[in-house]
Amino acid sequence: RGRPLQESFIKLVEACNDISINMDRWLSRLESCRWLSPVQAAALSTACLAAQCMDREEASVLVHGAEGTDTTLLVTALAQVILDPSCRTLVGFQGLLEREWIKAGHPFHLRCAHSAYSHARLKQEAPLFLLFLDCVWQLSRQFPFSLEFGERFLLTLFDNAYASAYGTFLCNNEKERCLCKVKESTHSLWAWLNQPGEKKKYLNPLYSHNVLVIWPSVEPQSIQLWQGLFFRWIRSSQYLDEAWAEIQRLAEGN
Repeated sequence: RGRPLQESFIKLVEACNDISINMDRWLSRLESCRWLSPVQAAALSTACLAAQCMDREEASVLVHGAEGTDTTLLVTALAQVILDPSCRTLVGFQGLLEREWIKAGHPFHLRCAHSAYSHARLKQEAPLFLLFLDCVWQLSRQFPFSLEFGERFLLTLFDNAYASAYGTFLCNNEKERCLCKVKESTHSLWAWLNQPGEKKKYLNPLYSHNVLVIWPSVEPQSIQLWQGLFFRWIRSSQYLDEAWAEIQRLAEGN
């Protein structure tokens, strides 16, 4: 599904950046790009099924993909966010990415070689990691108090997966990172984000530790377009940023 997913991503970005279209044309293009379908069906629904088997039936679950480095990681990582409250903290989520995506061998160099704005069409490009981040955003929207990090953190991860001053998402697997001496030659994105001055920017001021499993609605009506990402280049986030800053100020005051 990598190639169709990449084409869907490209079509969605093109539609979101076309400010000349009317409402009917916009809705038609949004439907034709089919980005929300894998968010709902291929990712969230499958992750919920795996989580349900583990939580309610106490069964072991085998998630098997073609090579185990793409959709397999997508499903297993999402299931852990749904089930495990520690994975919904800022540090815990970083650990999840390190364990389930980076060390498990998701080929970031191949999958995130170019952005959707590039004219290049490489066969192995596929925004699987973006699909995961989109699903996590859907969870954060449905459970606004249950994730310690906010949208800004997810956007930062997306940006760094495609172009980064840090070595965290470089190469395709641990072998390549060792051969390229990534740890010795680059800085870690996590080390930067976890600095007290930086960390504060990415925290969710509404967060309240929730030990329960968070079961998202996967009905089509519940899945929304991630406007903070796909509209970020054509619509200013100034007022939303100011509102979140005020919420954070009030939360700190209490």
